[in-house]
This record gives sequence, C-alpha cells and structure tokens, in this order.
Amino acid sequence: MLSDITLVELSAFVAAPYAGLSLAQFGATVIRIDPIGGGLDYKRWPITANGESLYWAGLNKGKKSITINLKDPRGQELAQSLMTAPGDGQGLILTNLKAQGWLDFKVLEKLRKDIVMVNIIGNMDGSVAVDYTVNARTGFPSATGPENSEDVVNHVLPVWDIVTGQAATNAILLADRHRKSTGEGQYIKISLANSAFSTLSHLGYLGEVEINQYDRPKMGNHVFGTFACDFSTKDNRRVMVTAFTKNHWISLQKATETLQHFTNFELERNTNLGLEQNRYRHRKIIQKVLMPWFSGKTLKEIATIFDQHQVCWGPYQNFRQAVEEDPHLSKDNPMIEEINQPGIGKYRAAGSFIDFSKSPRQALKAAPQLGQNTDEVLANCLKLTQKQIGVLRDKGIVSGPQNCDQ
Repeated sequence: MLSDITLVELSAFVAAPYAGLSLAQFGATVIRIDPIGGGLDYKRWPITANGESLYWAGLNKGKKSITINLKDPRGQELAQSLMTAPGDGQGLILTNLKAQGWLDFKVLEKLRKDIVMVNIIGNMDGSVAVDYTVNARTGFPSATGPENSEDVVNHVLPVWDIVTGQAATNAILLADRHRKSTGEGQYIKISLANSAFSTLSHLGYLGEVEINQYDRPKMGNHVFGTFACDFSTKDNRRVMVTAFTKNHWISLQKATETLQHFTNFELERNTNLGLEQNRYRHRKIIQKVLMPWFSGKTLKEIATIFDQHQVCWGPYQNFRQAVEEDPHLSKDNPMIEEINQPGIGKYRAAGSFIDFSKSPRQALKAAPQLGQNTDEVLANCLKLTQKQIGVLRDKGIVSGPQNCDQ
C-alpha cells in the first residue's frame, strides 16, 4: 500500500526504528543510514551467543541498510543527496538524532524545497529524555505495585517509545498527504515526553488531580474503577480476570457458580454489582469469594470453563511460556511467520498486526546485514556507477557488509 514512498531513516534505539518498521511492513522503501561499524544500538541486548542483536534485527525487518562515514563531509553530502533525492514519494526523512549541522532541516530544505522531516526529540525544549526517564515523571510508577508499598515500580515495556513511534508513522503519512495536495514540505517535531503527558490528559489522570484532588494509590493487580484482579490456581499458575461490563460480570458469576451468592450479597448490602463502580467498591469481598474456586482448579480446567462462558480473562505467562504455549504466538496467527535472519538463524517473527480486507499482508523480510544494500541504494537512488561506488569504498566514505565492522 505504501510502495510509492521512500523514507530515509537515521535513528537509534526504539521510537524512530519502530516507525520505520511500521511503514516498511506496508511496502514503503525504508533506507536506514548507519555509520560504518554500526550505530549506538547495533549491538543492543538481547544478543545471541555470537553477539548478534535480536533487538536490532527485530526493529529493522524489511528495511535496506547503507553504511556511510558520517563524520566525513563527503559522507554527509552523500547522505544529504539520498535524503533529498528527486522524485515523487521521496524526500521523506525520519530521525531521532539532533537535526543540526548537515542534518538541519533548513540546510536540507535548500536542497529540496518540499522536504519532509519527522524529528523525534526527548523533551519539548530539546533536552535529553528517554522512555525510562519520561515514565518516571508521569506518576505511573508511583501508582504501580503492591498496596501500601512505598517503592516506585517501573514496568519493563518502553511504552512511550512505542506510542511515539506510531505517532511518527502517522506524522509521515499526514505530511506526505499534505505535500501531495499543496506541494509544501515541513519539519515535524515529536516529543517523547509529550506522548506520555498527553496520555495523562486523554485518560483523565490530570483531571483526577485537579478536579477531584485525588492521588491514585497503589492497588496491586486490581484495576481502578472496576473489578479486575489476579488469582492463583491449583497448579501454581496465575490468571487475570476482568469484569468491566455487566455481561463480563454475569459471565464470570456463571462460570464460577457464584451467581446466587452475589445476588444474596446485593440484597443484603442494598447494592447493585451490575454497576462497575459498585464492583470496584466491593472488589476485595468479590476477590475473597472467588479465591477458593480458582485455587481448586488447574489452569487448564479454568481455561475450558472460562472459554465456554466467554469470560474475559488471560493467563499470566513469562516470555518462555508465551512462546511455547500461546497459540497467538504460533504460526496459526497470520501475523506470525518464521524468518531466516542472517547471522542469527530461523525463528518466529511478527508482521503488521493490522488486517486489511483488500490488502493482504506482505511476506516478512528479514532485517538486512549492516551495509548490505549500500551498492544497490547508491546505484538506484543516486544513479552512481560501480566505478564511482568503488571510489567511495576505497576512500572509506561508504562500506558494505564485507568490511562494515572494520
């Protein structure tokens, strides 16, 4: 669907590569420019026994890789030529590096008037921030963890990187649409911190403080404002169970054979557990009533009963259990394919999680070797001859996969 778009990506870590990956999975040509020998994240963990980064391979599936000596002015000029190459669908840049010097938007705009640059930054004022420092400022770690604990608890998922990456994908497509209708390019800043702080607003956390004067407490695995929590099973597994809606609540009662018990409870307490707020108020009583049912059954038994009654639930799984047990991570899921990643081997990987009825998924492509597409990109995008490319190699301006780590 995006085969008419060519994006040049200069990036490191998660947010920007995630955006480039999303576009590549819909057919865009994404050319990743890295310094010779690899960028800051080329060997980022997790790595294989022979030092190959599973992280780098995962975020760069389906892209093209060119390695350029970006410290050399001749290498910088070459990168600029790629970013400002003529043609419809080109002149699109994605970066989370500092847009200054040779990478300054105004400098590039002189080379191509309708250039589009999406620049991911840390804080809105340009100061440094990463996902983990941003998350610390949001307040979420202070509301996460066991009740009455004074410790802050960080989650391990770089959620603000992912949110920002998806925003960058949208920004590129919106700016390209604007350019097609007006002929105008533009510079777009996306602040990682603002992606988090806007979420505080959208989900009511700001209003909760300013209007209600309420500080959200730690609640363990209970979910604020509804009934949802975890339970232990007979075989020492744990499950998360939710009852956000009235139908969820009815299904849970039927599955656990507690419908009559909670009907009596409602009469005794003059309350209506069909209302979400009342299930929240009585959450600990509900949890205590349900605990014996869960502790008397294995995970397999619970799964059978819950699926029959369409209960909204899920088992807690570590990464290995997810890979080995969850059918949604098997090739039964159309999103999942086995790829053969050079230097790493065969393993399962995910394509786009979006299903379009008129546009079938593309077959997954492995990440390139660092510098694998240097000659191809220079020849196709800049029309350089093999002799010209050879000169650039000899002068150390570009590199291919054979000597990219030297």
